[in-house]
Amino acid sequence: MQPGWLNEEFEKPGQPAEDAGHDAQAAPGQSGGVSRRGFLQSGVVAGVAAGMAAGGALALSHQQAHAQAANPFGRNWWPSPFGPTDEIGASQRVTPGKVLEATRLIKTGRIFQLGRVYEHGIPLFGSRHISITIPGGPTGGPFGTAKLMYNDEMFSGEIGQVGTQFDGLGHISTIIGNEPVYYNGFKQSEVGGGAYGLQKLGVHNVRPFFTRGVLLDVLALKGGDMLQAGYVVTPADVQACLGRQGVREPGEGDVVLVRTGWGKLWMKDNAKFNSGAPGIGVTVAKWLIEKKVCLVAHDHWSGEAVPGEDKDRPFECHQWLITMNGIHIHENLDMEELSAARAYEFAYVFAPLRIKGATGSPGNPIAIV
Repeated sequence: MQPGWLNEEFEKPGQPAEDAGHDAQAAPGQSGGVSRRGFLQSGVVAGVAAGMAAGGALALSHQQAHAQAANPFGRNWWPSPFGPTDEIGASQRVTPGKVLEATRLIKTGRIFQLGRVYEHGIPLFGSRHISITIPGGPTGGPFGTAKLMYNDEMFSGEIGQVGTQFDGLGHISTIIGNEPVYYNGFKQSEVGGGAYGLQKLGVHNVRPFFTRGVLLDVLALKGGDMLQAGYVVTPADVQACLGRQGVREPGEGDVVLVRTGWGKLWMKDNAKFNSGAPGIGVTVAKWLIEKKVCLVAHDHWSGEAVPGEDKDRPFECHQWLITMNGIHIHENLDMEELSAARAYEFAYVFAPLRIKGATGSPGNPIAIV
């Protein structure tokens, strides 16, 4: 998920965001840059007036709604089932039993690379960037009588949040009261974010993935070149995919890949690619949560449908999956070769880089059939 999209859609151009970016957010579809603060304030005034006119029942209803507003989800999501101090999340569902199950899915030994190439010109969002340079070449040498030479490169960029990116548990939070709250109830004051990374929930805590993977080839089900931007994958779509592909439902510790075809725009039409995306919505996210999967992946930048089921709650799947349930999201995977081979069930392998305190990780996930 990329904050650049949020800034473009929810902030008035040229006006700084207020209150950590929430009060100044314009509701999608509204003209004139109406801020969320103004919208809410006008609603409160109208509600109080109506309550005074209609009686105490409506006023009580308003008070209850106001009291619940501190937590946008109406309930706490902590402590985690893995314990009140857990920083690992759903990757610990990849048990030795899941590893052995995944090995039994390997019949041919064919490997599919799912990661995109990190290079100049890939789609980026907001002010993020990626730069890989070799400062002259060769960088160093010669050494010894054999005159050894070598090359180095310099990298700059949001290393965990560009290209094929893996979202860690320190990437997404929800404001409750005046403070962001993360997975397992960790607050911003605990998670921090000093000069050397997050103090809690850094991606270095995540365990490697070697588990059963399931491809939901929604595009093959629906037909066409790609799904439309904003198309929300439904539970019926999921069941139809599973039936068409002849694979069983995802289970505990599994990884689920969702193919929409949107990834075909990668480095071909970056503007359209960045403009929105088809994908799952909260309804399917909740189903996957019930199944206790450990990771959900898409073939595009957002990791879910944009806009989703509720345009006033953008990227809500990130909150349900990552923040509330410790389930990771993998974005910008190349699933075209996997789809062409009709490889719907496979061993999924990925080891996030152990970057101390990072919000995510680059890398090249693979599927083995």
